[in-house]
Amino acid sequence: MKRLFGYIRLMRPINCLMMGFAVVVGAVLADANIIFKFYSLNLVYGFFTGFLLTAASMVINDYYDREIDAINEPSRPIPSGLIKPKEALAFAVLLTVMGLTAAGLNSIKATFNCFIIAVIFWLISVSYVTFGKKTGFPGNLLVSACVSAPFLYGSLAVTNTVRSNIWIFVAMVFFSNTGREITKGIADVEGDKARDVKTIAVIYGERRAAIAAVMFFLFAVALTPIPPLLNLVSVLFIPIVAITDGGLIASSMMLLKNPTRDNAKKVKNQSLGWFLVGLIAFLAGSMG
Repeated sequence: MKRLFGYIRLMRPINCLMMGFAVVVGAVLADANIIFKFYSLNLVYGFFTGFLLTAASMVINDYYDREIDAINEPSRPIPSGLIKPKEALAFAVLLTVMGLTAAGLNSIKATFNCFIIAVIFWLISVSYVTFGKKTGFPGNLLVSACVSAPFLYGSLAVTNTVRSNIWIFVAMVFFSNTGREITKGIADVEGDKARDVKTIAVIYGERRAAIAAVMFFLFAVALTPIPPLLNLVSVLFIPIVAITDGGLIASSMMLLKNPTRDNAKKVKNQSLGWFLVGLIAFLAGSMG
């Protein structure tokens, strides 16, 4: 049973659920009536594509990060010895095959573009964990590109194109996640130094990294008035996204006040919660 939970922990199920949910949100943003249409089965395939490929990238990340995690997070499944590295790699291959199969099924119902975009962003995620992470900030941008991908995928799955309104939401997600990635760099300074990972925190220090992270959080917050001003969402979007905005601002102040490893870990976890509320805001605003 411990090993089973170890495999589940490797997947980061909350992250996977959010990425799968983001595909659904992208689909609804592109076509608010998708849930009531016959081809809503695409939502199921899309959800599992996002979920499984995210899980695969999380496992691959832990496989390549096992030496860093032995310093930063020794209780994780691989450095703790619960899951062997080869077992983790085999699990990642299985998840990848399952995720791309879901994308292929989606493509049968929609277009071949779904499969292509799934492969492209999976390759980007693998590029990040294998060599991109050591580049620091450019690596952060690769992660944010992958986190933004589900919205593009969701739109393609139901309309065979990327609707113009999707790009505004993609920008919000891209900026906010980049802030989170920089914050993670503050939390992982010790291990990153040991592996010569050139994060902003390692090169310029925790204080400057905190300032950079907050700038990206605030860029995302600054974009949130645009969808209602352009009548892209209903009024339901406003009160819910206000929670996300307020949370990101509060977390930003918290990080600026105390840019230490422990505090950065708290902000990193908090931001994930704010992102989830933001996804709900997007969904409610599109369907309301």
